[in-house]
Amino acid sequence: MSDSAVASPDELREGVSGFTQDWAADKQAFHAPWGKAMMWIFLLSDTFIFSCFLTSYMKVRMTTTVPWPNPSEVFALTVFGESVPLLLIAIMTFILISSSGTMAMAVTFGYRKNRKMVVGLMAATALFGASFVGMQAFEWSKLIEDGVRPWGNPMGAAQFGACFFMITGFHGLHVSAGVIYLTYIAIKVGRGDYDRSGNYEAVEIAGLYWHFVDLVWVFIFAFFYLW
Repeated sequence: MSDSAVASPDELREGVSGFTQDWAADKQAFHAPWGKAMMWIFLLSDTFIFSCFLTSYMKVRMTTTVPWPNPSEVFALTVFGESVPLLLIAIMTFILISSSGTMAMAVTFGYRKNRKMVVGLMAATALFGASFVGMQAFEWSKLIEDGVRPWGNPMGAAQFGACFFMITGFHGLHVSAGVIYLTYIAIKVGRGDYDRSGNYEAVEIAGLYWHFVDLVWVFIFAFFYLW
């Protein structure tokens, strides 16, 4: 067989058969790392899911004939005998936004291949995430004690409980998974796995996921607690 008949590894074959052969050969598409591309696809699909949840919530909120509970009263905390509206929610939001900052710094130090700083910042991010989940569990327990259920609500519209537990629970599941994910990546960084390969791309991919979780919370905070 002549050299001209053999296609080079980077040469694209023509036609449908060439397209299928290229993909079957695990050829890199769009010159994008597979891990990062798959994370973007996952985040895009997750965006559709959260969009459906929030759109459904807005429709229920605008069409219900029963008064909707006042968030300032439902999510108030009593401090020194005084009721402070949305205090816990404000702390949770501050923690999650702060975790986005520490994650961004971890990615920056990952580019510089500074292993100690990456491990410390990712550990701080995971700790912030775990604190957020703990506060959300406390918030849930407080509402359950007040009689809020997915099928009923003594403070107003019955749909409030179903919408709240479904949306915040789904987001809390993402945060919990993110804490586990970040801890796993931090352990691998600490062991020097990425120093041997010279590629800290996994830290950046974890950062993409965490920033998405933070961004979703901004929308949940606006629609659920401020509206």
